[in-house]
Amino acid sequence: MHFISPELEDYVEQNSSNEPAILAKLNRETYQKILQPRMLSGHFQGRVLSMLSKIINPKVILEIGTYTGYATISLAEGLQNQGEIHTIDIKEELVDFQRKYFDMTGYGEKFHQHLGQALDIIPTLNKKFDLVFIDADKDNYINYYEMIVPLMNKGGVILSDNVLWSGKVVEPLDEKDNTTKLLLEYNKRLQSDERVETVLMPIRDGLTVTRIL
Repeated sequence: MHFISPELEDYVEQNSSNEPAILAKLNRETYQKILQPRMLSGHFQGRVLSMLSKIINPKVILEIGTYTGYATISLAEGLQNQGEIHTIDIKEELVDFQRKYFDMTGYGEKFHQHLGQALDIIPTLNKKFDLVFIDADKDNYINYYEMIVPLMNKGGVILSDNVLWSGKVVEPLDEKDNTTKLLLEYNKRLQSDERVETVLMPIRDGLTVTRIL
């Protein structure tokens, strides 16, 4: 769903910072070779993620849902000099594709790839996080959130993607649509959680910014 017209979306991109060349190349190759390329964050959202990361200047980032690494690289632009980003995905066939682009950044050592279920991997990292990006299976958003909040540094930020779910969150609910039900519950949980402050932004398919108090 387009929440603003395609013309306005084009105008927004044209009046935001340019997409870095490495990400433009990643974008093209994803569309050429990888299934479901619409999952890619893309130019505008990538610049939003980059800007937020640069403002936060995190030492440790966690990303749940790597796909081809576009958002990963965007987030990594804001890392401290000795910072690191841990990214988790279940698709083994994408690991080499991701690594190729992570190494092309010139600071590939900052990227730590983890293959498997995030709920199993996160407790093994033994890290405190300054910035987390949740962009994986929607049915586990609440589980990810509840696991992550105690692992956040004070003032840390959790970003949650696809929280408007193509507008389904404001449409009559199909009782068989469990994913929309869970996203409705997730959005309500973030808004009412006294441990955090939250703003939901209508960027692409909805991006929530949640700050730990």
